[in-house]
Amino acid sequence: MFTGEQTDLIAFFNQNKEKLLHEWENTIVFTHEAPNKVDIREDGEALMSILLNMDRMTKQELLDVIKKLAIEVSEERVIKDINLGDFVYNVNLGRTILYGYLSKTELSWSCIQEAMKMINFCFDEFLFFAVTHYSEAKNKIIKEKTMFIDSTHQDRLTLLGQMTSSFIHEFRNPLTSVQGFVQLLKGDYPEMKYLDIISSELDQLNFRISQFLLLSKKELIGKEKVYYKLNKLIDEVLNFLYPSILDSKVKINIDLCEDITLNGYADEIRQVLINIIFNAIDVLKHYDIPNPIIEIYSCLNNTQEITINISNNGPVIPLELQKTIFEPFFTTKKLGTGLGLFVCKEIIEKHKGSLLCDSTPDKTTFSIFLPIAGNR
Repeated sequence: MFTGEQTDLIAFFNQNKEKLLHEWENTIVFTHEAPNKVDIREDGEALMSILLNMDRMTKQELLDVIKKLAIEVSEERVIKDINLGDFVYNVNLGRTILYGYLSKTELSWSCIQEAMKMINFCFDEFLFFAVTHYSEAKNKIIKEKTMFIDSTHQDRLTLLGQMTSSFIHEFRNPLTSVQGFVQLLKGDYPEMKYLDIISSELDQLNFRISQFLLLSKKELIGKEKVYYKLNKLIDEVLNFLYPSILDSKVKINIDLCEDITLNGYADEIRQVLINIIFNAIDVLKHYDIPNPIIEIYSCLNNTQEITINISNNGPVIPLELQKTIFEPFFTTKKLGTGLGLFVCKEIIEKHKGSLLCDSTPDKTTFSIFLPIAGNR
């Protein structure tokens, strides 16, 4: 129940309602495009009406009315894209004006204090509900726009992938023919210079093409997983990279566990190993590291998983770059595509494994974790 003085205060505000609203309306500030002045006045009148009828409501009823008004007002501000800071500032202007009118009453200090509590309660709850709804509504709009942008971007990536796949398939056909003729020349003219270099470069080009094809996913059609021996695959990769290893004078240290059987797309795992080892060779050669060393180590973590560590004693990869080297199109090479490690990670994760990088001043290690297939 309200006391006599509090009832007098409400009557005072009621008598000066038009003056209050007019003063509030004239002091409103907007740094961005303002809503209709009529809307502002109507919102102010609605909030004043709540204040003037507080004595007729329970606390819960009061909160329900404030919340309903706050949501309606904030929804209007969201639709008209009104700056939230402007909105909060202008609401608090109304609070300040009400405080100013309190000094014009002849009420006791205790009554004025209660009146200030009453005003603060209404304004604080109104702002809480309004700002909360405004933020939620804005976040929803941002989320919807982001989803639309992501969807559009994905459509473009899909189209780009289809175009790339089509182009590269056409490019690969003559490349295969060239590789075939190089092999014929090797047979007819075994002493001819540079054929091994040409063949090696063509193999590297073919490997890069395969990376793009893996991104398009089309090469997976019709492919089946096979059982293969990991150690044998590593030997094949080192034989393939032997010319590059020899040219860069890199020492290869190998420490492999027993030859484990894996199940998957062997040609893709081969590409992962080639890419990581070739990157290590390239780094050691580019930075002219004295006594360049690449270590290839494998071990069984348990009966379900095997780890393959490929380390080199090249320069440390900064911590901030370790977080981005697996992202598409990230590269530190002038002529790099930025797809190598991204494709590697995609392949390993497709095989239910993981690929990690750890770099210290002593060595940089790429760790491949793969599930072990049942014995066969």
